[in-house]
Amino acid sequence: MNQKALVLDEQAIGRAMTRIAHQIIEKNKGIDDCILVGIRTRGIFLAERLAAKIAEIEGKSIPVGEIDITLYRDDLTKKTENQEPLVKGSDIPFDISNKKVILVDDVLYTGRTVRAGLDALMDIGRPAAIQLAVLVDRGHRELPIRADYVGKNIPTSSEEKIVVELAEVDQLDQVSIFDK
Repeated sequence: MNQKALVLDEQAIGRAMTRIAHQIIEKNKGIDDCILVGIRTRGIFLAERLAAKIAEIEGKSIPVGEIDITLYRDDLTKKTENQEPLVKGSDIPFDISNKKVILVDDVLYTGRTVRAGLDALMDIGRPAAIQLAVLVDRGHRELPIRADYVGKNIPTSSEEKIVVELAEVDQLDQVSIFDK
């Protein structure tokens, strides 16, 4: 793959997360009955960063959980033909029933990952509402799914790939566009 452009650097990611935190607080009129659930892998770290920003702004913490959508993917057979899928498990140590769940992921593309996340959440409980926060929305939806909170809209072609790197996993924070 060939890097075409650096779209977000560390400061831009920080600003986007601050903006999303403020939007979550504003839309929900505070954070009462709200919880954040990050989709493995990078969505978890983004959810934790949002929780820290929200705590800084509101002066109180918001619960954070993580969800593994591996077994809910509709492309599981394509990705794991000759091997067992690697399931890391979900960790949501609180009841999500009647709560406003903000599902957090790094990139919104076709909508299939989010659909899998919705299915996984509904197996755990029945939230009052589910909202979606993503760092990057790149378009090309295959399902009728729209993010409530977007760090940056990055129109791409289907021949391009968005790569999100976070310090917790990749030792640096940046979002780049690559040619496939």
